[in-house]
Amino acid sequence: MKNKSLQLLMAVGFGLMVHTVSAAPQSDNPTSSAADLPTKRVEAPLALVSGKSIVVPIEGGITRVSVANPEMADVTVIAGRELYAIGKKVGATNIFLWNKTGQITVIDVVVSGDTLSLQSKLRELMPTEQQLHVSSAGEALVLTGQVADAAKVQRAVLIAEQFSEKKIINLLGVGELPQVLLEVKVAEVSKKLTDKLGMSLGVNGARGSFQYQILGNLLTGGVFSTPQGTGSGIGLTKGNDSFKLEAEIKNGLIKVLAEPNIIAVSGQEGAFLAGGKIFIPVPQSGGTGISAITLEEREYGVGLRFLPTVLEGGKINLRVTPEVSELAQQGTTVASGNITTVLPTISTRRASTTVQLMDGQSFAIGGLIKNNVSESISGFPFLSELPILGALFRSSEFINDRSELMFLVTPRLVKPLATPAALPTDGFIPPSRFEFMMNGQMQGKPAPSKEPVRLDRKPSLSRAAPPADVAATVDPVDSRDPSAADPVAVDPIQASTIPADAVDTADLNIDIPKEGNE
Repeated sequence: MKNKSLQLLMAVGFGLMVHTVSAAPQSDNPTSSAADLPTKRVEAPLALVSGKSIVVPIEGGITRVSVANPEMADVTVIAGRELYAIGKKVGATNIFLWNKTGQITVIDVVVSGDTLSLQSKLRELMPTEQQLHVSSAGEALVLTGQVADAAKVQRAVLIAEQFSEKKIINLLGVGELPQVLLEVKVAEVSKKLTDKLGMSLGVNGARGSFQYQILGNLLTGGVFSTPQGTGSGIGLTKGNDSFKLEAEIKNGLIKVLAEPNIIAVSGQEGAFLAGGKIFIPVPQSGGTGISAITLEEREYGVGLRFLPTVLEGGKINLRVTPEVSELAQQGTTVASGNITTVLPTISTRRASTTVQLMDGQSFAIGGLIKNNVSESISGFPFLSELPILGALFRSSEFINDRSELMFLVTPRLVKPLATPAALPTDGFIPPSRFEFMMNGQMQGKPAPSKEPVRLDRKPSLSRAAPPADVAATVDPVDSRDPSAADPVAVDPIQASTIPADAVDTADLNIDIPKEGNE
């Protein structure tokens, strides 16, 4: 009994020893293999949207997960094969994954703002703009791509600002900016009627020791005035007595027609001026109390300013300001002490409006009518009021000035020319000295062009028998060739188009008669 108990104890001890020896390597293997495995890093980051979650499948089985910054994202393992991730705050972090073998996998996580909602809203409201994209940059949203025009840019930015409370970074571009050609016609008709009648009277006399004198100067700036003007007059003079009567009737008609054309890019202002500049003296008071005269520049002529904006569908929003100004015939008289100065006066007609129309449509600005009537009468008291004869003792001046101005504006969408355009000066040829001095020509004649040789006339080349004095045969190229033995007749239709420079008479057996031997 004792021996059996001892054998049983020895067997159990041996089994425990064997188990200990065989189990020791199993406990050391996992520790050494986990330490020797390298950390695996995923190159592509995991993109999350703030407030939205995704499920990512993971191979190899996940036993543990760790997030570097839990405020940015939250990650949960589902059944060891899937990763449930949700974005919390815009930013970047990374996560660590342990599989069953102990290998560590590092994945970068980028959490951005919600751009898909804004992208879908822009697609809904602006369906024609397919190159418009929305991306995220930190706490801001970025609009990139190209749109049709500047109005679409403003519309996209406005939608993004109203849709999201985040900052909007506008990086949108406009493809090909449309260009607008503005054709403007300025038409003005001005008519002026002037009637003048003036007199001058001078009577001197004496009765004994009593002398008397009657004087009256009621001239209207005509031929008897100082300085002398224009018109007609009648003068009677006897001794110291004189009587002068001057009269003038003037009718004036002015027609102004200008057609300025100017091109500008959509959204940019264009300006045009056909006229000149004058300098007007302007007094300026100095610090010492002494006034100084400075010259101020003024422009006059036919001017135009416009700002086109091309809208969707080819509509053109146009802000146009046409202007017509000219120097008045009568200036402004300024007297300072004994010095009298006449300053120039500029008469200006200007219109400014904003319209919207299609390509090629026109609009007119009319109704700019001026009708001025000026009447003045100067006369000798009592005598000028007499009927009929009172006209000799007064001066009358009647001026009627009427004018009408109209602007006709037509915008057109244009594109640059692919080839150079013909210039108006291309056809001008300067005359030679003989043409200018002897013939009085202001332009020379073009040089005569080389006419092609008409081989179907002289000499006549046809399929019929040639004349006796003309041989229209071509020498054969090779006499050994039977097909080239016969003479070759030249077709007159083809021969008539051969230029003179391209004909080599050495290769043709042609006898061309002289002019005198026809």
